[in-house]
Amino acid sequence: MKRALLLLFLLFPLMTAGMAAAQEASRTSGETSGEANELLKWANFLILAAGLGYLIAKNLPPFFRSRTAEIQKGIAESQKIKRDAEARAGEMEARLAALGGEIEKYQTNARAEMEQESARIREETTRHVEKLQHQAEQEIQTAGKLARNELKRYAGKLALDLAEQRIRARLDKSAENGLVEDFVNDLGSQN
Repeated sequence: MKRALLLLFLLFPLMTAGMAAAQEASRTSGETSGEANELLKWANFLILAAGLGYLIAKNLPPFFRSRTAEIQKGIAESQKIKRDAEARAGEMEARLAALGGEIEKYQTNARAEMEQESARIREETTRHVEKLQHQAEQEIQTAGKLARNELKRYAGKLALDLAEQRIRARLDKSAENGLVEDFVNDLGSQN
């Protein structure tokens, strides 16, 4: 193809010169030939088509190759990005699925811990109430003993006072002297 184009470019000046000479001859003879004009138009068209074909053949394949390479590179990059995005999406879905399980696990653990804490608080409260009851019972018993002892003391004092009053009311001077003498005699006999 390149050879044909080169041959065409080399022959073009000769063809143009030959055509120009033919036109000159036809003018001089006074004949204007429609065939010669038609032939020149076709020759010009062929030269123009060959030149354009050469330029297209020379420039378009590298352009298309570079453009194809760019497109393929873009496709490869987009496929890689798509794979990465799909991988990230898969990871996120896996995390979301695991997150649901983890949330349920935390809820289960929280419930179990709450139940354990509730049971511990109930046991502690029960022990505390029992301790308070025991202390209250001991305090009540102690208070009862103190009250009984106080009552006994008071009753004893009242009995002594009453006995003293009765004895004083019954004793006269002679009975009192007799009692003192008996007491002294008992003391003397014990020594």
